[in-house]
Amino acid sequence: MKTPLYILLILALISCKNESKTELAQTTKGIPLDLKYAEGFIVTEYETYKLIEILNPWPKANKTYKYALLTQENAAKTTLNKEEFEAIMTVPLQKIVVTSTTHIPALELLDVEQTLVGFPGTDYVSSEKTRAQIDNGSVRELGKNEGINTEVLLELQPDIVVAFGVDGTNKSMETIEKSGITVIYNGDWVEKSPLAKAEWIKFFGVLYNKEQEADSIFNQIENSYLKAKSIAQKATSKPTVLCGAMHKDVWYLPNGTSPEAQFLNDANVNYLWSHTKEAGSVALSFEAVFDKAQNASIWLSPSYYSSYADLEKSNPHYTQFDAFQNKNIYTFSNTTGTTGGVLYYELGSARPDLVLKDMIKICHPELLVDYETTFFKPLN
Repeated sequence: MKTPLYILLILALISCKNESKTELAQTTKGIPLDLKYAEGFIVTEYETYKLIEILNPWPKANKTYKYALLTQENAAKTTLNKEEFEAIMTVPLQKIVVTSTTHIPALELLDVEQTLVGFPGTDYVSSEKTRAQIDNGSVRELGKNEGINTEVLLELQPDIVVAFGVDGTNKSMETIEKSGITVIYNGDWVEKSPLAKAEWIKFFGVLYNKEQEADSIFNQIENSYLKAKSIAQKATSKPTVLCGAMHKDVWYLPNGTSPEAQFLNDANVNYLWSHTKEAGSVALSFEAVFDKAQNASIWLSPSYYSSYADLEKSNPHYTQFDAFQNKNIYTFSNTTGTTGGVLYYELGSARPDLVLKDMIKICHPELLVDYETTFFKPLN
């Protein structure tokens, strides 16, 4: 009779201990990670794990995605309810796959680019550092983003895949998740301001237990951005600015509340559509744009056109703009890596301070005399 009773007591103690660990994980008040601008994710640190909540991975997302992150040491002594999370992960990550060039600068800034093992569309990568990894075979080609080569990806067995979603539907990601590999959505592109996008480096910082490093890097970027904005306020004039170009029969321009328009506002220029509040881009006819912007001093980002000849060939009426006639058009499309990837689409979100300085240099050259632009160059 003594032996069974002893065993029952031990089992009861173990059961209580496990229940208390689960209770602790669910009820202990966590410490939130300091976020100044980003609204698309929240990080909360508990005693034995961290919680990442992705609030807005794509426009009109109707679900919060929760991920628990534990160190190897804490994983052995922490019990979590798996049903409460999309996934439970061990950090720091050892192998990662990212799916947007905007994710690559964060890995490099945190000095963890060596953990990257696969990427869809490696030709789009501009960074010399990551290109070297691609060229030596450390980073595998995964095909197209909308149709990732799942066979190669499963062979790589990454700890996670960092994806992005336009509307929440991606069959490739569904297949990957069913195979047991964690997919976590990055919503940096949905953020409403340049600094909010840049602050997603803190998201990657959590994945690698490098929160302090990520915070320090972001603070440097923020300070550089705010200093440039302050310099722009010293301008004695505000040139009028036109953006974009025709796509088929529609001219798309940044709306006044977009991150692109905020760059222009912080550069202290007169963006002619700064008053608009559309949810997406402003879509207008050629006539409507020409009527308002024929005499604009500067034309930025004329779509993908790389030269005045290409622009004129596309639509001879472009030549009627003052900015065309005065050769005052600037583009980031010609600043590319060795395989043609556009640097702005990779580094622009992570380094908004450099984007802002480019615009100040173009629009107020007297304020940044010795600065050389990073992304924007005169149209060929």
